[in-house]
Amino acid sequence: MSNDQLDQQVVELDNLNEHREIVTFMRRSSPLNTSQRTALEQYGHLILEYPVGDLRQHFEHPERPLTVEIGFGMGRSLVLMAQANPERNFVGIEVHVPGIAQCVYEAGTAGLSNLRVLDADAIQVLREMPDNSINTVQLYFPDPWQKKRHFKRRFVVDERMELIEQKLEMGGTFHAATDWEPYAEWMLDVLDNRSRLENLAGKGNSYPRPEWRPQTKFERRGIEAGHKINDFIFKKIS
Repeated sequence: MSNDQLDQQVVELDNLNEHREIVTFMRRSSPLNTSQRTALEQYGHLILEYPVGDLRQHFEHPERPLTVEIGFGMGRSLVLMAQANPERNFVGIEVHVPGIAQCVYEAGTAGLSNLRVLDADAIQVLREMPDNSINTVQLYFPDPWQKKRHFKRRFVVDERMELIEQKLEMGGTFHAATDWEPYAEWMLDVLDNRSRLENLAGKGNSYPRPEWRPQTKFERRGIEAGHKINDFIFKKIS
């Protein structure tokens, strides 16, 4: 799909009466491969159906800390994190069906019980969560919405960060990563001025790339293109 066609989809979406609220994602379709089709058939128990309510209650051990990843792509890094942290529950939210299927396939074949995924608008899912219920929210390499008229669709804006703050437990963290420098500057400007969040790298700084965050496909592409990778980790302090 060309950039002009994508722009036209954005314009049409803005003009639909039933979509009064700005969304931060664009749905794209593509065919499923054999393993992805198999995943939807064999590991469907890992897929939550919206509405989901309190995400913690979909796990055998709901008392364990919950990580929510928004837009996990093909899900490889999310699966690796769930494997490395069996004492933690993970929920991935994605709108790309092949990505959901691939993530479920890898999680299912690995026998993971601490990972669930769903196809939904992350904002709506978060609104249904009790306040102070999420330990970590992850946003890795989101769409930067590069054109000025699309900036309102960026996930990191004050209105959405207020929601994140409400749902994070005290001491919980919001972790974002991007390879798009203008968006990194935008993120830092928004996040550093949130009174309820503390920049764990110090105000004005990005966080050194944590070894526990697996490299994503989008990250590799950014590195190959010569882009700087910026991580930001902010802790809820009030």
